[in-house]
Amino acid sequence: MRRRTRALVLPTALLLTCGAMVGTAQTAGADGTAVKRTAECQGDWLPATPTSADVMAGQVDFLGLPAVKVGKDVDWRTDPYRNRSWSMVFHSLRWMGRLVADYETNGDKAYLTRATEIAKDWVADNPRRGGGSPYAWQEHPIALRAPALVCLSKHVGESWLTRSLAEHASMLSDPRLYEKGHNHGIDQDIALLGIGCRYRRDEWSSLAIRRLTETVDLDVDSQGALREQAPRYATYVHDRLKVAMDDIRECGRKVPPSIEKRWESLKDFVAHSTQPNGFMVPIGDGGADVRPVGYDSPKKTVKVYGNGYVYGRTAWDKPESAFYSIRFGPGTRHHGHEDHLGVTYYAQGRDVLVDAGFHSYENSGYRRWTMSPEAHNVPVVAGARFRPRTATALSRSSIGGDRQSFRLTDRAYGVPRTRSVLVNHGEDVMAVLDTVPKGSKVGNLWHFAPGLSVVSEGGGRVVVKDKTGWKATLVQLAMPACTPVGGQKVVRGASSPYQGWVSTAYLKKEAAPAVVSPAVAGGLLTVVVPGTDRPSVSCSDGRVRLETSDGSVSFKAGRADLS
Repeated sequence: MRRRTRALVLPTALLLTCGAMVGTAQTAGADGTAVKRTAECQGDWLPATPTSADVMAGQVDFLGLPAVKVGKDVDWRTDPYRNRSWSMVFHSLRWMGRLVADYETNGDKAYLTRATEIAKDWVADNPRRGGGSPYAWQEHPIALRAPALVCLSKHVGESWLTRSLAEHASMLSDPRLYEKGHNHGIDQDIALLGIGCRYRRDEWSSLAIRRLTETVDLDVDSQGALREQAPRYATYVHDRLKVAMDDIRECGRKVPPSIEKRWESLKDFVAHSTQPNGFMVPIGDGGADVRPVGYDSPKKTVKVYGNGYVYGRTAWDKPESAFYSIRFGPGTRHHGHEDHLGVTYYAQGRDVLVDAGFHSYENSGYRRWTMSPEAHNVPVVAGARFRPRTATALSRSSIGGDRQSFRLTDRAYGVPRTRSVLVNHGEDVMAVLDTVPKGSKVGNLWHFAPGLSVVSEGGGRVVVKDKTGWKATLVQLAMPACTPVGGQKVVRGASSPYQGWVSTAYLKKEAAPAVVSPAVAGGLLTVVVPGTDRPSVSCSDGRVRLETSDGSVSFKAGRADLS
C-alpha cells in the first residue's frame, strides 16, 4: 500500500445539512424502538473479521494475523506486527462499522453505543495536524474510514461526527492527495460521494463522479485490462466499481456510460487471468490464493492485451487443460514487478512454472526480491546492469488452435534481449528461445511450483516430480548448434541472496526449486515437457523434434524465432 501524508488545512467553519435516505427495512430494538436498516451500513464493504462479538470483547484481527487486544480505551498507535497493511485496516474503522450494521440487524443498542465510543475516541486521539498515529490521515485510510463514519451518522447526529466528516470530505477533495488512475482513487471517490450524498453537498458528489470517470478511463484500458500490473486488483476494482455505481444511483444521479462499459470489460480480463484450477495467475502484487467467483468464461482461449499480457489455454472449465501467461508492455508501475518477458505455465492439471508471487507490502529484503527479475522466469544478460522500469515490445504473434508463438524484445540490460515463446497444446510443450547480440551472453531463471521436487539434474536437463509421481523435464540447448547446455544450478530456499522461494499466500512462503542456467553466447533454447522424465530431443534442418508422453512434436527454431 502506498503512503501519502500531505494534508490540507480545513476551513474553520464547514456547515453540513443532514439529508434523509430511505432505509431498506426495520428491526425492533430491545426497547421496542424501530431500527432502520440503511444502504450506507448494509453494504459489501463490511469486513468478515473481526466479528461484532470480537469487537465487543475488545479484540480485533486483520489479514489472517493473530487477534490483538485493544481494550475499551483504544491506543491508536497500536502497531503489533509493524505491518503497514494491518495499520491501514485498523485506522479504516470498518470494524467499527460492523457494529453499526449488526445493530441495524439485531437492534442491540450496546453495539451502537460501542461503535460511537470507538469513533469518538478515534476523532479525539487523531487530530489531523498531528499527535495521533502516523497512519491516521494517509489517503487510503481516509477513503476507507469515511463510509464507516457515514454509516454511523445515520444513527448518531452529534456535532463531533459531522465535523469529522466535513474534515474527511475536505481531505478527499484535495487534488494533492487524490490517487488518479488507481484503485485508491476509486475508494476516495466512493467516500467523497457518500459524504456528499449523505449531507446533500452537490459539489462533493459531482466532483466524485467526475473524478471517478477520469480515473476509470486511466485505470482500465479499452480492452478491459487493468493498468495496475497485478491482475488480482482487477477483481477489487470490479467490486468497488459496482459499489460506486450503486451509490451513484442511490444518490439519484446517473452512472456515466463509460464507467459501466469499462466495468463490464473487466470481467473478461479477470477470466483470462484465471488458471484452469480456478486461481488467478499470481502476477505482480497478486497472491497465489486469489480465487475469483462469478465470472463467465469468454469465447476466446487466447487473448493478447496491449498493456502487457498474453494469456492462453487449451479449453475453458477443464482443470486438466493447459494455461500460460507472458508479460510485456509499459515499464513497472503501481503493483507491478520486474517480470517482463516472464512466463508461467500450467499443464496437465498442475502448476509447473510459476512466479515467486506476492508476500506483503512490507519493505523487506524478501519483498524487494519478489519484485526483482530474479524472482521471475526471465532471461538475464550476463555481466550487464539491469535497468528498472524498461518497457517491452511484443513484436510478433502467431495464434493457431493448437499452437501459439510470440516474440518480445527490450533493452532492460542496455542491449537488445529477445525472447520467443512457443506453446504447443495436445502434446503439451513450452519452448522458449532467448537471444542477445554478438558480444553478449544470455542466461535465464526458471521457478518451479513448490509442490515439485528435483529428481535429477545433469546433461542440460532438470527433472522434477510431484507427490503422485508425475514428472516434467526442462531441457536446455545452445542454439543454433543445438548442443546440450550443462551446469544448471538448482536453488531451493536460499536467503543470501534470496532464491528458490514461492509465496503461496499473504505473509507465507515455501521453498521451491529454482533453476539458474549458465549464460551462453548466441541463443539459449529451453524446452519444458510436462508428463515425462525422458523426452528425446533432436535437431536437423532448422527444426527441433521431441517425443512427449502423448506423442511427437516438432517446431522451427530460427535465429530469434520459434514457430
